[in-house]
Amino acid sequence: MLPRRLQKLAGRRFLTACLHTSRRVQNSQKVIEKFKLADIGEGITECEIIKWNVKPQTVIQAFDPLCEVQSDKASVEITSPFDGVVTKLLVEEGQVAKVGSDLCLIEVVKEAVNGISSNIAEPVDTLSNSDAGTQPTADQSTNEQDPEAEPSTNVPSAPRRKHPMDPTFTPDADSTFPVLATPSVRHLARQRGLDLAQLAPGSGRDGRIIRQDVEQYLADAVMTEHPASVPSQDGQDIIVELGRTRYGMWKAMEKSLQIPHFGYSTTLDLTTLHGLLPVLNAHIPTHFLPPSAIPTLPLAVSPSSLYPPPSPPEVPSSGHYTRLTYLPFLLKTLAKSMLEWPLLRASITPTVESSSKPSLTIRPHSDISVALSTPNGLYTPTIQSADTYSIYALSSQLKHLSHLGRQTPCGLTPKEMPKRGGTLTVSNVGAIGAGDFAAPVLVPGGGVAIVALGRAKWVWDVNQGDGTGERRLKLGVSWSADHRVVEGAELAAFVECWRGYVENPQRLIADSF
Repeated sequence: MLPRRLQKLAGRRFLTACLHTSRRVQNSQKVIEKFKLADIGEGITECEIIKWNVKPQTVIQAFDPLCEVQSDKASVEITSPFDGVVTKLLVEEGQVAKVGSDLCLIEVVKEAVNGISSNIAEPVDTLSNSDAGTQPTADQSTNEQDPEAEPSTNVPSAPRRKHPMDPTFTPDADSTFPVLATPSVRHLARQRGLDLAQLAPGSGRDGRIIRQDVEQYLADAVMTEHPASVPSQDGQDIIVELGRTRYGMWKAMEKSLQIPHFGYSTTLDLTTLHGLLPVLNAHIPTHFLPPSAIPTLPLAVSPSSLYPPPSPPEVPSSGHYTRLTYLPFLLKTLAKSMLEWPLLRASITPTVESSSKPSLTIRPHSDISVALSTPNGLYTPTIQSADTYSIYALSSQLKHLSHLGRQTPCGLTPKEMPKRGGTLTVSNVGAIGAGDFAAPVLVPGGGVAIVALGRAKWVWDVNQGDGTGERRLKLGVSWSADHRVVEGAELAAFVECWRGYVENPQRLIADSF
């Protein structure tokens, strides 16, 4: 009988132990978190804040958009890693922030837990409890709390809202959330001092505000309102701070003083190429033409009657064109010459220790950077492996890069502007002015040489013909090379190699276009 009664007693205590719980005691405290600008890669050390999507005292949740930043290579939207309330913006719109610096302060509610969670049952050792005496019941343990613990505060959480780029997001007319617009449209509105909330919803998809909405609103405002009077600035100096891109050029030009330059100038005869262009323009592949310029005449015999030919590469609409210029041909012949001269495919190898002996890295293909003047400043996108492009493909790529560079903010990404850039840079200054020659400047990381192309002009060349001279189309070119890497005689010989292709374009027929 005694063993049976002990078993019943042990069973009751075991059941009580399994049901034993401890009330959760937590202290809610508000902590100020500093949100820092993270490293977004590609060697970027600073970014410009082009748009804040929040204001002080705005309730946010994780993954909500905080701000939009723009670097030298791309614009990026940054989201919040915390749930909380934005208390202060530390960097104003238009200012530049270093990677790792504080952007804003966010008040976050954190909980410090004392005791054991109330929803987890904890088994207790029945043998030790039987020796210790009676086991506290669930009701007794509920009343045993830490005397220093404060009652938990229930903080109401803000309703979860979807990201504006979420396909299931639907704008709320009574909502104060940021309106839908691309970074370029927001930048345009900020430049014009326009609140996009006045235009919402826009005429784009899902109420997105597009550039035409902003331009139409501004045009209507000019028609209906009188322009505000601007104080006269006659006779007064105006101090203008340099923008991010122009300041980057400032620093690059200061570093260029560390490079010993060697200059070389000459002219190239484009007469034969000029006579070849009409034939090339008449046979531009259809996938490079805009839809309106594609011929629609039916063919008597279909080339795909037996088997369809391979599909041409996809070309963005910004890469369509109807006329070739001299520039893609000059780039193609430069790339061919660089294959014959590995020195112009070389770049200085980065070293960790300054005392180590310098070395050169020779690339397998011709990487050529192109100087591009844009509304945001000077950029140098790179055409990688330019020797593998046809003249038609190079023309399309130049058109596409020009389109991206003229977006506001700049649409160039790390894909078009890789960190190591090209080994040779081309600046087509002749497209802007009527000058023949220039003095281009090399910057660290800009390759071992740079060439400036002048304006092509018809001149009378007395050295041609039977002594009486001929009318020829001449192009002035100006070179600068890193004299630590390239000797003067080597640069002159390379230019003569290039001349052999430019002035005799028939040489490319064997390699095809």
